[in-house]
Amino acid sequence: MADEHAHGTQQPQGKDNLIPGVKHVVAISSGKGGVGKSTVSSNLACALALAGAKVGLLDADLYGPNIPMMMGCTTGPEQKDGKIIPVENYGVKLISMAFLVPEETALVWRGPMVHQYLQAFFRDVLWGELDYLLIDLPPGTGDVQLSLSQMVPLAGAITVTTPQEVALYDVRKGMAMFQKVNVPLLGIIENMSHFVCGHCGERTEIFSYGGGERAAAKLDLPFLGRIPIDPAIRDGGDTGHPIVVADPASPQAEAFRDIAKKIMGALSGTEKTGLSVDSLLKKIKQPFSTN
Repeated sequence: MADEHAHGTQQPQGKDNLIPGVKHVVAISSGKGGVGKSTVSSNLACALALAGAKVGLLDADLYGPNIPMMMGCTTGPEQKDGKIIPVENYGVKLISMAFLVPEETALVWRGPMVHQYLQAFFRDVLWGELDYLLIDLPPGTGDVQLSLSQMVPLAGAITVTTPQEVALYDVRKGMAMFQKVNVPLLGIIENMSHFVCGHCGERTEIFSYGGGERAAAKLDLPFLGRIPIDPAIRDGGDTGHPIVVADPASPQAEAFRDIAKKIMGALSGTEKTGLSVDSLLKKIKQPFSTN
């Protein structure tokens, strides 16, 4: 499966490549916190690895790194010849600030320090040959996002949102930011889309429904799929066993696998990957319809 996508979307030119062995760098973002972006990132990384790809996962949420816990990694990385060997679990190589600072330590950094450490995660980590390097970003449009766009050629960006209208206003800001720095938009994922009762089977749309799809249609971007809100997904993140590997036959795992397939398709050039900057900015100024 990895070789199938070896000649997909080429990385943009014009900046030094700190990670020459990586074919596709994909940013996973959210306009605001609390939408389950890190849960989505870890499960998508595992889904891509299970599909046969060589995958890395960089936890770029320097202020609130959760990826090691969600991926079941308790031991930090080793070093070789002054370089960092990423930790590996479930076939995914990963690195995080959580490995480098005590859990209770609060980072109070300005932009230059953020830039320095993020650069080290590329330059000083032995990522090797990867088909995909997913970057779990902090929420919003701050220093990390800007530094990332300056350091490495991004193959594309994905935004994770929840269905309610208030979350979708932040989607537009994040999408506009990536377009301004010429990063292709791969699409929108709607997380916590609905809840299905395990006892009676009744479906409840806790956070409304369809907002992510409406946002994608409004911005003329691919809608990558819906992830339900489910205790098994939450438990997988808390225990370090992502649902994709803990219960691969479940509908929840299937939802993540379907999205991973769409990402691979987009990066191989078989699916649409977004708008021009001017077109997107015009659409962003229009309100989303709730109908």
